Amino acid sequence: MTTIKLHNTKTRQKEVFEPIDADNVRMYVCGPTVYDRAHLGNARPVVVFDVLNRLLRHVYGPDHVTYVRNFTDVDDKINKRAADSGRSIGEITDETIGWFLGDMAALGAIEPDKMPRATEFIPQMVAMIEGLIASDHAYVADGHVLFAVESYAKYGALSGRSIKDMIAGARVEIAPYKRNPMDFILWKPSVGDQPGWESPWGFGRPGWHIECSAMSYELLGASFDIHGGGNDLMFPHHENEIAQSCCAHPKADFARYWLHNEMLQVEGKKMSKSLGNFFTVRDLLNGHDGQPPVPGEVIRFVFLSTHYRKPMDWTQKKAAEAYKILKRWRSYASNVSLEVGDGIEPISNVIEAIADDLNTPLALTHLLDFEKKNLRGNSTEMKDIVSFQRTLRLLGLDGRAVDTARFPREVQDEFNKMGIQKQVCAAIDAARVEKNFSKADEIRDKVKAAGFEVHITANGAALSETLVSDYSKLVMLK
Repeated sequence: MTTIKLHNTKTRQKEVFEPIDADNVRMYVCGPTVYDRAHLGNARPVVVFDVLNRLLRHVYGPDHVTYVRNFTDVDDKINKRAADSGRSIGEITDETIGWFLGDMAALGAIEPDKMPRATEFIPQMVAMIEGLIASDHAYVADGHVLFAVESYAKYGALSGRSIKDMIAGARVEIAPYKRNPMDFILWKPSVGDQPGWESPWGFGRPGWHIECSAMSYELLGASFDIHGGGNDLMFPHHENEIAQSCCAHPKADFARYWLHNEMLQVEGKKMSKSLGNFFTVRDLLNGHDGQPPVPGEVIRFVFLSTHYRKPMDWTQKKAAEAYKILKRWRSYASNVSLEVGDGIEPISNVIEAIADDLNTPLALTHLLDFEKKNLRGNSTEMKDIVSFQRTLRLLGLDGRAVDTARFPREVQDEFNKMGIQKQVCAAIDAARVEKNFSKADEIRDKVKAAGFEVHITANGAALSETLVSDYSKLVMLK
């Protein structure tokens, strides 16, 4: 079995990954607050932990991994967006979740096994808060419930800070009802048209941090294997998660391995609206400010070209180079079925690179070397093509990234049924059998317009994807 090594933020060193239960490997990743489009920085952890999810499934088997990523759908930013727009909170969150899933699908991200919404777990949050109060780790003050950080001796261990240093350097909400300025809110009152639920402390809503503790406990248990997210969440969010979870379940470990990805820059500068270099994933996919659309697979490749624990710089030059490489890679296996060649594994040194703390830049280097040695020329062997393509699939670079953001669920389902290619090919073959070549040519032209290559072989028509393949147009031809 492949040995996986991960840099554990908790211990500040690379460790061999040993799951609690190899038949039930569990990972939780903090998801988005759903009030607006995901910007490019939001997408980086999605791609990072999608690679880890794929690796875990490859090593332990897809039926032995549970990946959970939440949606924060109760938050003051959402409330403000609803008030400013005159729309309901439910409308905004439903729409934004649809946008997010579509944009991440365009980047080749597999949907997690479970995607809980915070509002679905309010009773569990209330129960956890009640337990923290009963064990003197939380207190009620002025309609709020707050966690007492001084009640947890290890508070600050993840981020390496002392409470005194945190108070001196952090921007904390100064409130007269707090015993310690670092105490954080577990529950707060709701007034007016703010969303809220009945609780032992009055009508109100949860604080941000408690939701992940409650949802991870309900879906993965008191102890699970991996917790991930961007390093901007290390403090205070992850620090607070650890404190409340370990105090709620003192005999458990909570998360054993903590992984954090670094932040993203654009053309060497921090992404910000004031610098004019702030854009969403959808901006890139559609094209913006006179720039051509960028395929989701290209975005993914650029992400993978930098190690997840290093700052990543998005540049047009990198995107252009990624496009050239991916287009070349696609040509090698354009007409090869991956269902043949049982026993052919992905390229071993690529797997080893990914297993070594997700070293995706090295993995891409190995792929380029493999291409140069085995795929260029006239003596290419089928086993090498299949191995290469299966390696691309492991990295999420196999052409399956689909932009589903603008299409209804029934069409999205069709995207997942790759048999759509066979149905279109059957239509071309039927027209040719009937000697209706004008109809066959018409279908072929429409297929090409949808971004697919058409090949007429001795066994009938066949299609291959390009970087601009649009399955939504292909669906309409079946």
